[in-house]
Amino acid sequence: MAGKKEIIIKDTHRALWYEDGRLMRILEAGRYEYDTRKRDIWGKRLPVVEVQLVDVRERELTIKGQEILTADKVAIRVSIIVQFRVTDPKAAVHQVEKYEERLYSDVQLAARRSLASMTLEEILTNRNRLSEDILRDVKEIAAVYGVSILRADVKDLVFPGNLQEIMNKVLAAERMSQAQLVEARTKAQTHEIEAQARAEIRRLEAEAEARALKLRAEAEAASERVRMEAEIAGLKQTEQVAQSYTAHPALLRLKELETLKELAQTASARIYIGFDKHPREEDD
Repeated sequence: MAGKKEIIIKDTHRALWYEDGRLMRILEAGRYEYDTRKRDIWGKRLPVVEVQLVDVRERELTIKGQEILTADKVAIRVSIIVQFRVTDPKAAVHQVEKYEERLYSDVQLAARRSLASMTLEEILTNRNRLSEDILRDVKEIAAVYGVSILRADVKDLVFPGNLQEIMNKVLAAERMSQAQLVEARTKAQTHEIEAQARAEIRRLEAEAEARALKLRAEAEAASERVRMEAEIAGLKQTEQVAQSYTAHPALLRLKELETLKELAQTASARIYIGFDKHPREEDD
């Protein structure tokens, strides 16, 4: 259509709608038209419309190679990556001239302030502190001009040549020390396992010996009990025989005769028989 202009705004952007240089509204994603004529059909002057797009996607900003002195006067070069997005298009355009350049400066100054308060050792042992300091310092400032800081991370730290060489040697020594520590722990664990195994073997051997002694003692006790029982049974049998001979003298006489018979069959056997003396001989 003559005198009409069409603009399409994607989901990735927002737009500021100006009429005669005044901001009238913020456009969301969609299709819009505006009149490009200077006057309408009645001759009335029409406002001049301008539309400025603002990207609201998440983006990255890299602050490269900033040389900064630490608290102990060591010059290091640091590179930082900042992830951000525009949350207030009006503030991003109206509060500062170029919000990306302003964000770059704010992050750069925050990094300098943080590193200047840290020693080299603190930077090496706690790089997260630098990221946390930058995020804390810049987050509120950036919010004023409509930018939200999502994260700030240290990408690279570059040290002077001689210091870099020293650090490499220190790192190599640390890795060697860690390897030796792991090896020592492994040997110690091996010795401990071997000692435990030997102690367990000795314990099992002692238990086996104790069980063997116990079984031997039980066997000897059982054997002694059987022997005693046999002797007792033999004594009881002898007692019963004696009682039978007492009750029946003829049986005892018969036993004597059987014994004499057995002795008579042995040539070397001698029998001594004692006869009672006559009463008269005793009187004489």
